[in-house]
Order: sequence, then structure tokens, then C-alpha cells
Amino acid sequence: MAVKIRLQRHGKKDRVFFHVVVADSRAPRDGAFIEKLGVYNPNTNPATVDIDFESTLKWLQDGAVPTNTCNAILSYKGVLLKKHLLDGVKKGALTEEQVEKKFAAWLQEKDAKVNAKKDNLSTGKKSAEAKKLEVEKAAKAAKAAKVAAKVAPPVAEAAAPEASAEEATPAAEA
Repeated sequence: MAVKIRLQRHGKKDRVFFHVVVADSRAPRDGAFIEKLGVYNPNTNPATVDIDFESTLKWLQDGAVPTNTCNAILSYKGVLLKKHLLDGVKKGALTEEQVEKKFAAWLQEKDAKVNAKKDNLSTGKKSAEAKKLEVEKAAKAAKAAKVAAKVAPPVAEAAAPEASAEEATPAAEA
């Protein structure tokens, strides 16, 4: 029996989320499955992935083949890296302690990247809101000046002829 790790679709039309499952490759997409390994929600930013790490690793070591999308998800969570490192232990290239040390370092680096992305998204959202508020203030001030110009009495026109008459009088005296 060919076993695959793949996504099973759930949710509404525009609010879809997926279960990561192990299923026979001949079974329909949303049909029978052997075991549910986790959940993938692409609606959040960054996407939420909750996977049973040990069970997924066991299935990969037993020969289950992930689909392209599941391969990317498992790589993101580090399951494929752990499998690769454990294969190195089987071949004698690494020890268990080295594997744990390398994997822990990778996890710390990955967590730092994810946290940096979350921080950038939150600060980007705040700066976009501040920029939008400044644009709205400028537009409001321009509109207020335009309204004030319409409402104000035409004082400038009346003052202009008087000034020109006063300028003409001193020239006539000289």
C-alpha cells in the first residue's frame, strides 16, 4: 500500500484550512485517512502549522511520501531536517548528541526568524496606520482652507483700490 502525507481540505470557501493526514494514495482527497498528524491554517500571517512531530517523523522513517505542499510544511517545521540527521546516525556519520545539538541550534534560528517576521508585520501595520492618519490630516486641513476661502468676505479686493488711489495722489503732487 502506497502511503502519502497530504492535506485534507476543510472550512468555508474563502476561509479554508487543512488537516495534515497520512492516507492511502488511492483514497480521495477528503476521504478516508490512516492518521491525522496536524493542522495547517494559511489564513494567518505567518501561517499556523501545528504538527505532531514524533508521529510525523515515524511515518517518514517508515516510508510515507509527502506531497509537494506537505514537503514544504514539514521542512518549515524541521521534520525533514530531523529525519535527515537521524539517517546520518544510521550511517554512522553523526552521534545522537550531535543530532540534538544541531537540531536545537536550527530551532533557535528558526524561532528568531519567525519572531522577527511577526515584529516586522506589527510595526509595518502601525507605521501604515500612522501614515494614513497623516494623509487624512493633510486632506482635512486643505479642505478646511478651501472652505474658509469660500466663506471669507472679499476684503482683499476692497483694500486694493484704496491703496492704488493713495499711490496716485502723491505722484500728482510732485
